This record gives sequence, C-alpha cells and structure tokens, in this order.
Amino acid sequence: MEELTFGTMIAVFEEMFGRGLFWALVVAAALVTGFYLYVLIRDRALSMRKFLVAQIAMPFGAVAAVVFVLAITNSTMRDLGGPVDLIVFLGIAVMGAVGAAILVYAVQSLVRRKQAV
Repeated sequence: MEELTFGTMIAVFEEMFGRGLFWALVVAAALVTGFYLYVLIRDRALSMRKFLVAQIAMPFGAVAAVVFVLAITNSTMRDLGGPVDLIVFLGIAVMGAVGAAILVYAVQSLVRRKQAV
C-alpha cells in the first residue's frame, strides 16, 4: 500500500469488518446524521438540556466503539503494537463518543417535542 486513497481506505475497512457490516455501519451513520440535521432544522435551536444528556452518553459511546472494534477484529488490548495503534484506538473512541452524543440528541428530539419556554 504505497498510496493512501479513498478507495484504499474503503477496501481496508471492508476487509476488517466485512463488506456487509461495513456498509451497514455507513448507512446507519448516514441515517443518524440525517435525523440529527432534521431535528436541528425543525427545532431551529439547540436545546442545552438535551445536549447535556447527550454529553453524558459520550463516555459510554467511546467504550462501546472500542469494544465493538476489538470484538469484530478478534483483537485484544495486548495486540496494540505502538503509538500508531494507540492513536487509532483514541480516534475510534472519539468517533464513538461523538456518534453517541449525536444519536442520543437526535433520539431525544424525535421522541420528545420542543418544550415551550
């Protein structure tokens, strides 16, 4: 792998997760992002109460993302080979945390309507 292209990255992720699971994750991420954008456009404001609850969910999302990747790839924490692996796992944790926050905020907004102030 001499060049790091978008197609190469997709091929690596398909190999890691399997073609079906990878594309299911892409579709799920697109749906959650779409729901989040819909809620922001519909409400025309960011609810700080919902945002706080969403932030509380972030550590759980980070841990869930790391555990998910470890389970799917049949790896353990002992398999970390160096600083690059640690950076990748921190990136996975950050993406899981942000994804959990977006999901929780969107679900809260879809389940509960905007409260009158």
